Amino acid sequence: MKIESLKIRNYRVLQDVSLENIPNMAVFLGMNGVGKTTFFDVFGFLHDALQWNVKVALSRRGGFREVLSRGQDGDIEFEIKFRPSENEPMITYELSICLNDDGNPAIKKEIMRFRRGQTGAPWKVLEFSFGTGVAAEGELIKYDDVKLAERSTQKLDSPDILAIKGLGQFQQFIAVSQLRRLIEDWYVSDFHIEDARGVEDAGYSERLSKTGDNLALVAKYLYENHKDVFQEIIESMQNRVPGISTVEAQETVDGRIILKFADGNFKDPFVSRYVSDGTIKMFTYLVLLKDPKKHALLCVEEPENQLYPHLLSELAEEFRLYACEGGQVFISTHSPDFLNAIEIDELYCLVKGHDGFTKIYKVSDSELIQNLYEAGDLLGQLWRQDLLIEEVSQ
Repeated sequence: MKIESLKIRNYRVLQDVSLENIPNMAVFLGMNGVGKTTFFDVFGFLHDALQWNVKVALSRRGGFREVLSRGQDGDIEFEIKFRPSENEPMITYELSICLNDDGNPAIKKEIMRFRRGQTGAPWKVLEFSFGTGVAAEGELIKYDDVKLAERSTQKLDSPDILAIKGLGQFQQFIAVSQLRRLIEDWYVSDFHIEDARGVEDAGYSERLSKTGDNLALVAKYLYENHKDVFQEIIESMQNRVPGISTVEAQETVDGRIILKFADGNFKDPFVSRYVSDGTIKMFTYLVLLKDPKKHALLCVEEPENQLYPHLLSELAEEFRLYACEGGQVFISTHSPDFLNAIEIDELYCLVKGHDGFTKIYKVSDSELIQNLYEAGDLLGQLWRQDLLIEEVSQ
């Protein structure tokens, strides 16, 4: 599933943002405080709203008034256009959140549109407001005319529950469940080095958590169930981290799992708590990126932290490979070395205007930057010279 365009209104500093034709791998660049973390939090917010409800998702961020853009009195709005797969029709999802008369947040509008073919107006698969609405049943792609699809009236338990949550679990609402699965599968990294170093009670984990605190368990799972993937990770570590010969997830006598990194220069391996931050982080990224089941969307902030600059070009290629294999990737960065490894069509700049709100620009839309890039200038060097921010916002 791929997000092709995104509109955001009244979400903190993102008062009016629109992105079109988003590539499989997109890199977001900007100075401190312009809203890169806020942009990534949009996906975290929608994920939380689906997992719980809109009220909980807002409460975790300080409440409706704190999330609503400063000085605005409208609604918080999102529009996402995506395709469930490359050959399937475009689906548009719109969500508008307001405050009810009782002061509690509610879903003012939730609409999902489906377009069969390239012409004609999109047809509403789902339309809800304040907990009541209609939804289409069946697999719409099989209808010769989507207007023939049966639509049934539904009522949710509360006006702050997403209809895609309430209906997406039922088999008859196939199109709705596709969007539910898309959002559920978003991975917004909140990685912490110390959590990844931790010793875990023996258990079972197939996929890396947002913080990386189950790294040892996932490594053990890959070793036992996907030996080819685990060997690929080890070979990448050997090529990128000097001295590393192997990594093992071992169970201790008291039933806990620890990671041990073997250095070919020493007889005994090092426990994860004693190896460098960069070693832990590179291993964590490789475990995440080599996951046999790709996340629909992977959001990673500033992957360059704790990593030797020489490794960033190789890490960029790993992210791009992940995107080519089916998982969309969004990355934020400050690193010139990382920028030097990406393509101009993958780069966006965040710029805060005089009104205090942030705009997002696609760098390739700047004729000057495009010409400099084609002439051989590296994006990292243009960033160092402050040309990227100055030119894209003109």
